[in-house]
Amino acid sequence: MLKKLFALCFVLFCSWSWAAVDVNKATEAELVQIKGIGPAIASTIVETRKQGAFKSWDDFIARVKGIGQTNADKFSQGGLTVDGKAFKTAPEAAANDKAKTVAKTAAEPSAAAKK
Repeated sequence: MLKKLFALCFVLFCSWSWAAVDVNKATEAELVQIKGIGPAIASTIVETRKQGAFKSWDDFIARVKGIGQTNADKFSQGGLTVDGKAFKTAPEAAANDKAKTVAKTAAEPSAAAKK
């Protein structure tokens, strides 16, 4: 029974350690836990955040010096979120936009059908 309890605690701890970290709420110590974020970047993020919460990944990338799309993607894969959202790379965002456009076009009646 003790082994099962230990195993359960271990699994819970592992799942907790992989939980997403929101850039607007995280402490420097929590940010450093994200792969690729060191103490210097974590400090820069916290200092920049004092000017206001990050509204999106684009806002985060624009305001934090040294963070580009490559780093944003890497941080997101490591569990970092901005306002609860993971980073979408350009191809993913384009695919999502295309799917929305196709769905919207399919839902609208054609001009010929209106006549």
